[in-house]
Amino acid sequence: MAKRYASLFVSDSPDEKPVETPAAPYKLLLVDDEPGILAALRRVFQRENYELHFARNASEALKILEAKPVELIISDFMMPGMNGSELLSQVRERWPDTIRIMLTGHANTDAVLGSIKDGAVYRFILKPWNDDDLRLTIALALEQYELMQRNRALEQENKKQHRDLETLAKLSVTNRSQLAILLHKKGLLNAQQIQQLHKEMQTHKTSVLRQLMQHDWVSPQKIYQLLREDMMFEEIDLREFQVDPPLLALIPQAVCTRQLVLPLRVVGKRLRLAMADPMDMGLIEELGFMSGYSIHPLLCEVGQMQDKLKELFGESGPQLDDLATVVGSSDPYEGIEIVLDDDEAPESLEQLLGSSEEPPAIRLVNAIILEALRLGASDIHIHPRTKNVSVRYRIDGVLQDKIQIPSNLLMSVVSRIKVMAELDITERRRPQDGRITVKTPMRIVDLRISTLPTINGEKIVMRVLERQSAAQSLEDLGLSPHNLRRLLYVVSKPQGIILATGPTGSGKTTTLYALLQHEASSEKNYVTIEDPVEFHVDLAGQVPVRERIGLSFASILRAILRQDPDVILLGEIRDEETADVAFHAALTGHLVFSTLHTNSAAATVARLLDLGLKPYVLASALEAIIAQRLVRRICRHCREEIPPPVALLERLGPNFLAPDLRFYRGRGCNQCHQGYKGRIGIHEVLTMNDTLRDAITRGASATQLQAIAREQGMTTLLDDAHDKLQQGLITAEEVLRLLGPQDLQG
Repeated sequence: MAKRYASLFVSDSPDEKPVETPAAPYKLLLVDDEPGILAALRRVFQRENYELHFARNASEALKILEAKPVELIISDFMMPGMNGSELLSQVRERWPDTIRIMLTGHANTDAVLGSIKDGAVYRFILKPWNDDDLRLTIALALEQYELMQRNRALEQENKKQHRDLETLAKLSVTNRSQLAILLHKKGLLNAQQIQQLHKEMQTHKTSVLRQLMQHDWVSPQKIYQLLREDMMFEEIDLREFQVDPPLLALIPQAVCTRQLVLPLRVVGKRLRLAMADPMDMGLIEELGFMSGYSIHPLLCEVGQMQDKLKELFGESGPQLDDLATVVGSSDPYEGIEIVLDDDEAPESLEQLLGSSEEPPAIRLVNAIILEALRLGASDIHIHPRTKNVSVRYRIDGVLQDKIQIPSNLLMSVVSRIKVMAELDITERRRPQDGRITVKTPMRIVDLRISTLPTINGEKIVMRVLERQSAAQSLEDLGLSPHNLRRLLYVVSKPQGIILATGPTGSGKTTTLYALLQHEASSEKNYVTIEDPVEFHVDLAGQVPVRERIGLSFASILRAILRQDPDVILLGEIRDEETADVAFHAALTGHLVFSTLHTNSAAATVARLLDLGLKPYVLASALEAIIAQRLVRRICRHCREEIPPPVALLERLGPNFLAPDLRFYRGRGCNQCHQGYKGRIGIHEVLTMNDTLRDAITRGASATQLQAIAREQGMTTLLDDAHDKLQQGLITAEEVLRLLGPQDLQG
């Protein structure tokens, strides 16, 4: 990223021609009807090398632009008179070179679609913004501006190829895979090869035959024989044919060379056209429209076609692939690269070839993902409702409505996400699961996709998993000194099993990795099993679960036990088989960390017995249970003291009504979300001793185990929440939301 940012001002290589930077600083126009917002934007950019101009409405902005065009404009959406969408549309028409960014605190249909579907802006940013994100967005936008200027210069230098490039850009790959389907039916190509061909055709805008020539899957002679004998196309031998030179003007040289076609004769209203792939009906329609003739395709052998084109045009001239890439329009919302896992099982042919690649759907899905990454969301919910589709982000554990899109776009958005996740887009009646790896200029994340059919359409939930996240230390988890001391005692033991419990999204895996890395050394062999791998640790061998090929938690764990491990991190205990292998591994001298979905530490014992573990195995192997929740932390920038919320505290129990307790809340500022910034854990740590082991062996209930554990010094989740409330870190509303009411009033 630093290299990209620096490229705006310096040249990377002495051999490259240095990029000419503007003599004057970049000019930015900031438009907002609120003086406070303009002042905040001035503060953000005052140390940057920009020339700033300010306007309070669209009329003032247009007057400034008429007097002095600018490189970039940032406009609010909701303004009196002309709104931001209308202003930026006018700017696009009159000053198309100007980069356009929209600020909006009203994430409604007009704002989103005005900036994405119509392509009127570079991107939109929600209020309140993050200063660093805003600076980086502007830097990337200006880099985009420089690239656009360079592209324009390149277009002017290559006017001769301009018509050819436009023609190539229009050649869609839709309905151009008949030859690939034929080869698939004949058993010459498999579905995975079809998928790769389809992706390459979309990327390079070439025919399927041209892409087949790049691979050694099917020989050109075999394809020629198949088209001649099975499809019975009329043939032509170019070795003895003289092409009429005036006819070459009907189809550009670049198209002939790229698509392996050659015009031969005009007979009446028909153009006899030699083709290496006469099944390419999409190309035939395009060339017929271009030439003004109806096309009469003639089959020609690939080698003859290449020899004849070389004879007529010489060696291949400009690299049109590269020129098309550089000169083609650049949409930043199409800059997400989807990484497909080559190891997965091949999908159906219908799914690979039947996807709809509509630009509005591509931009909208990419915008939804990018905004989730900018806001730090852990989940993305695309929820179809009666009148519209709501896009909601889970930020700090709480869902927030951010975007609303029309219902008529739901089908294309769902299809786009399914294509990205390699799901079956024709199946809309059953739930499906998949994953996408997304690369942006700043980070790499994995999205776990889940679809669910509802009465209003398919609902999609995407879980955001940071691939490059760094594991935290035990001191960073928010453990109380009492719980930290108990945890440090058990983590130093050489064998046994330690379980982290709680609902989905409560930070269990983060806790396990902190335990794994505590005093880790190269003297031990660390192995992890996860679905998928959430944190990357160089010291450990990390194995992802792949259920599709039979690589389950239990099978991997059995294989790992033959790898001489010292410490094993097991992502989740899901069934009896995994639980049995994990606990016997702990009994045979290994230290095992794992997770389980239970509500409290004591309830975990009952859940493990329910999975079929024998009480003496459980009592012997178990060393500790950590029950935890993640509570939203009060923003330290806008924290303020409030009167005690008595009615709410009565529901939490008498301990919360102590007169010495002080209560705080976040007022809400541009540094936080609704008064909260980040999350902190509340924990209860049950450590095993002889009394508890004896109780488990005798079959004690969860209530009895909790009573014994409290006598031995365990503090419950409610006790830990009380302590953090007393420290002014969390609110009583958050405690009630996570732990529920403790006393029934009335």
